[in-house]
Amino acid sequence: MSSFATHTVFNQVPPLEDYSLYDTDPALREAVRREGAEAWAGDLAAHGAWLGRAQTLAAGAEANRCPPRLVSYDRAGHRVDRIDFHPAWNVLMSGIMARGLHSRAWMQPAPGAQVARAAAYLMQGQVEAGTLCPTTMTFAAVPLLQREPAGVVDFAGQWLPALYARDFDGSDAPLTAKRSALIGMGMTEKQGGSDLRAVTTRASPLGAPGRGSAYQLVGHKWFFSVPQADAHLVLAQTDEGLSCFFVPRWIPDGPRNAVRVRRLKDKLGNWSNASSEVEFEDAWGVMVGDPGRGLTVLLEMAGTTRLDCVLGSAALLRQALAQSAHHARHRQAFGKPLIEQPLMRNVLADLALESEAAMVLALRLARAVDERSDAAARALVRVGTPAAKLWVCKRAVAAVAECMEVWGGNGYVEEGPMPRLYRETPVNSIWEGSGNVMALDVLRALQREPDALPALDAEFARAAGQHREFDAALARWRALLADGEQAPFQARRIAAGLARLWQAALLIEHAPGAVAQAFVGSRLQEASGIFGELAPGVDTQAILSRAWPAIAAC
Repeated sequence: MSSFATHTVFNQVPPLEDYSLYDTDPALREAVRREGAEAWAGDLAAHGAWLGRAQTLAAGAEANRCPPRLVSYDRAGHRVDRIDFHPAWNVLMSGIMARGLHSRAWMQPAPGAQVARAAAYLMQGQVEAGTLCPTTMTFAAVPLLQREPAGVVDFAGQWLPALYARDFDGSDAPLTAKRSALIGMGMTEKQGGSDLRAVTTRASPLGAPGRGSAYQLVGHKWFFSVPQADAHLVLAQTDEGLSCFFVPRWIPDGPRNAVRVRRLKDKLGNWSNASSEVEFEDAWGVMVGDPGRGLTVLLEMAGTTRLDCVLGSAALLRQALAQSAHHARHRQAFGKPLIEQPLMRNVLADLALESEAAMVLALRLARAVDERSDAAARALVRVGTPAAKLWVCKRAVAAVAECMEVWGGNGYVEEGPMPRLYRETPVNSIWEGSGNVMALDVLRALQREPDALPALDAEFARAAGQHREFDAALARWRALLADGEQAPFQARRIAAGLARLWQAALLIEHAPGAVAQAFVGSRLQEASGIFGELAPGVDTQAILSRAWPAIAAC
């Protein structure tokens, strides 16, 4: 026996793998049933089991360790602007498309289809967030292209069938040689950022101008999402004003389009996903929507992507919570499991409240999308989506950081899951409109949508009169909203207050009493804002066993 045997390894936590992301989330299952997607429960259970397999989880980690690579020229010197991905990326994208997260809810609309897709997307985001970008962009583009009439591009006959296809094809080839297609988006430029009216890219007609006609584009995009996509929707100036254009990677019956990828972005997180800067060197495109109405078209697409930002943040928050609960259940500290330490229970229960509240609001909004033929539902989507994006995406950053702290030093080491989750989280607050943009959008929706306040009143009415704190917070919010002079300065408080009130109302109506009472008591009153400040008497066992059923026996 060696004399250098210094210690035996013990009290280390086994990896969280080979588990079902659906079966271990009672609150999600309840929300799926409540919001009208029970018919998809079997599909969601199968998806959750596939995502929780050790091999799928390993593919997510591997795709991040081996980010995409730009290949500007082929071996013969031809300009190709190709993006090469690790095989793990293809595994994950194949799973996404096989389950139709990129288009199925639009192709086969039915009651609950948007809710089912939202639940599946939320689980997918727990495994690998980078793959959500091409999924979201394609999903947001489909309803726009469904409305486009025949022109020089056959959307109904060629593009939509490729976008509906469920067989992932990542090859760089013309549409006629591919089994399926993906769509990206390009709006922002160096000088403009969120100010899309500052776009300088110019589009000139190649014949008769107008919707469905071909144009030539010259300019650049500072953020060009999914550069490997088969086509992009972009903004450019025309004689009629800012317009939207469909720019395919390959010109129909022609050569590769002159969209030059100058470089890939070196980002804080989201490493598996390619984001780029491009220039249009007389690129070929087709006008989508009416001339001069491009901002309206692209903002509709952005509105769809914003709900996915909420779902993506809820996904990261849920996975960070699951990892932390699993860690606390297995790790011993000061003579007993971490989960039995009173202050740790306070912190974890507080995080569980945040996670459930994010999820229930996101799926409620998804049901409103399902019911979009109703004016009140459309108003809820219009006002609730930016409010949820502001609040949930920002809260997720702090919550994931707290989950990392549960792990201690082990949480800061790249071999574990927490650093990747932490790096991923801030992007959802930034993409598709930062916090100030969302807050001001909430104000605009409240001012311009006559159905918005009545629809919110109906949501809040179902929770009124049951908790004094809720009623008082609602009164304060209404008073804040009534002060029109200060509203622009107070826009964040108005938007964030709306989100919290709606979360509270949903939990009061649907969650167990212990969850609703703890959320109302901790989120609707003034506090320092750090996690772990739940008041004495909160039923942490009820909250934690709901958030992570394995804790029930502790």
